[in-house]
Amino acid sequence: MRVISRLAQCWCILFLVSVDRVEWAYAQSAVSSPPATTAQQDAFPPWAYPWAPDFVAPPPDDVPQRIPGSAAAFSWKQARDLFFAPDWFPDEHGPMPDVVKSGRKPDVRACASCHRAVGTGGPENANLAGLNVDYFKQQMADFKSGARKFSGPQRSAVLLMAAAAKAMTDAEVQAAAEYFAALKPKRIIRVVESDTVPTTYIARLFFVKRPEGGTEPLGQRIVEMPDDVEQFELRDPRSQFTAYVPPGSVAKGETLAKTGGGRSVQCALCHGPDLRGIGPIPQIAGRSPTYLMRQLYDFQHGMRTGSTSALMTPTVERLSIDDMISIAAYVASLEP
Repeated sequence: MRVISRLAQCWCILFLVSVDRVEWAYAQSAVSSPPATTAQQDAFPPWAYPWAPDFVAPPPDDVPQRIPGSAAAFSWKQARDLFFAPDWFPDEHGPMPDVVKSGRKPDVRACASCHRAVGTGGPENANLAGLNVDYFKQQMADFKSGARKFSGPQRSAVLLMAAAAKAMTDAEVQAAAEYFAALKPKRIIRVVESDTVPTTYIARLFFVKRPEGGTEPLGQRIVEMPDDVEQFELRDPRSQFTAYVPPGSVAKGETLAKTGGGRSVQCALCHGPDLRGIGPIPQIAGRSPTYLMRQLYDFQHGMRTGSTSALMTPTVERLSIDDMISIAAYVASLEP
């Protein structure tokens, strides 16, 4: 009964009460520890915002490429064309709206080029499969208004996203929202606790294993990378990822997510008992832990000031970087 009543309270906060009542609701939570220290809050995690602007990829060609399980063939030139979305498995989704499959020049890139035809995305962006239509539309409005910004370097992914949101029409946003909402989220991430990680480099926006092999200390960070980098860069929506997280972080994250740990509130109050979302509150289970880490950090540092920030900002203000790593690791380990 307690869970049900707190969920009801959360919904009332979202839709029926003022910001003053939001502040009151958090005052009633069992958050007793002081805010994290400045050092804990402001130690910017560069690993969560990978960016190598000088990375040079091999020049693309017109040679048809194939991936496992698909009868289609697309070239590297097509895969690199952000106004074209390679559709490797057309039977796995409904008709793609024009804005999703080809965008609109000059600023609206094809949604499915970066986020893939079935919405799975990658560590550098968001998984859109199954997102509620109203939530999707609100985020696009926040990108357009500047209420949703980004910490760290102004990476190409975020600049292109902001430009697309500002250029898209309401009809295009609606079409994209309805398309991605109809897709079923898929499990594509394996979370592994480890003291070490394969040696890596940054391929512009994401980590990749070095071909010569070897390992390096993981430390207090998350390193997420595609298992097959060529498959991922060919826009295969079935690409799988491994996310290396510090030992013990999943269990610690579970405690924080389920109890608040004395410095936050239970994630389930708003995101649902299985963290698969409730109405316009998004599903977070099974999402990229790198993406989740960026959102927690961005909320804490005032980069996201949209309509739901009144709920998220007090939730994250007491969290340390290690807390965020643990929460992201646990949530990413769940079934989407």
